[in-house]
Amino acid sequence: MRTATIRFGAALLLAAASIVAGSASANAEPTGHEVKYVLTSATGANFQINYLVAQPPSKEAYNADPYAFLKKEDVPTPWEFTTTLEDPQWATVDMSIGYHRMNAEPAAHCEILVDGQVVVTGDGPYTARCQLANWN
Repeated sequence: MRTATIRFGAALLLAAASIVAGSASANAEPTGHEVKYVLTSATGANFQINYLVAQPPSKEAYNADPYAFLKKEDVPTPWEFTTTLEDPQWATVDMSIGYHRMNAEPAAHCEILVDGQVVVTGDGPYTARCQLANWN
């Protein structure tokens, strides 16, 4: 009987410890800032885009291997992507349409939101770029 009591007590202790650890990690502050890229156009055209998905440790690291931090793809508009960056000043997105076979200009538009607030916008007939301070 004593062995069963000790095992039961140990199990309760482990359960309590996991609850405490779980609530501590659930209440932990998230690191970094939510960065959202939003692309739209007047015509719903497909664009070739480049955007930062992961923050480089330095400009030198970025210059050495930019595609370790950037993603390049073709997307239809409207399009959105959200990532987390420790320093949102690294955020950048650009969009361009490779050729102009449409009758109407697609009217490219981009936005970068940081923690839900629009911090930069860009517009152009066929291309648009939005970037923050670390790229100037």
